[in-house]
Amino acid sequence: MFDDDLDPRKKAPAQKNLTDMGIAELEDYIVELKAEIVRTEKEIEKKKAIRDRAASVFK
Repeated sequence: MFDDDLDPRKKAPAQKNLTDMGIAELEDYIVELKAEIVRTEKEIEKKKAIRDRAASVFK
């Protein structure tokens, strides 16, 4: 069992109020979100690679 399976699930962060943001701010926000998605996808790939290596040891 993995330790992170035992951690309580974190609540989703509060959403930003997009209504008060200007067009340029919204575009910048999208860039930030896309960068975070890329970072998250890389972390997922690293964890999958670790999982797959561990699984191959036990085959």
